[in-house]
Amino acid sequence: MNQIISTPAAPAAIGPYSQAIQAGGLLFLSGTMPIDPATGALAEPQIAAQAEQVMKNIGAVLQAAGCTFEDVVKTTCFLADMADFAAFNEIYARYFTGKPARSCVAVKSLPKGALVEVEVIASH
Repeated sequence: MNQIISTPAAPAAIGPYSQAIQAGGLLFLSGTMPIDPATGALAEPQIAAQAEQVMKNIGAVLQAAGCTFEDVVKTTCFLADMADFAAFNEIYARYFTGKPARSCVAVKSLPKGALVEVEVIASH
């Protein structure tokens, strides 16, 4: 049976989806945006600030599911500009120390004009 995971410590979904779904032994996090859950506002328009907020939001959803960053097995990272790749990686590396499988792609645009969005799959 699938279980919806939700926490007020991360931003609410901005569409008809959930923050995460636990299915069997896997946890699937929806694309996580750099939105401050307390204010609903997008983080400052610099990649470091937005990447940091995304990681905090991912951490909150993982915690709500009883997981940690160490449980993450795959991420998909979306950047609005690949010129931000190195700065994004600096923040990413502080959180994903277990080095999960990853792909990182540039996209034309992200919701709310964000610079970064990250999807996560974790083993639970």
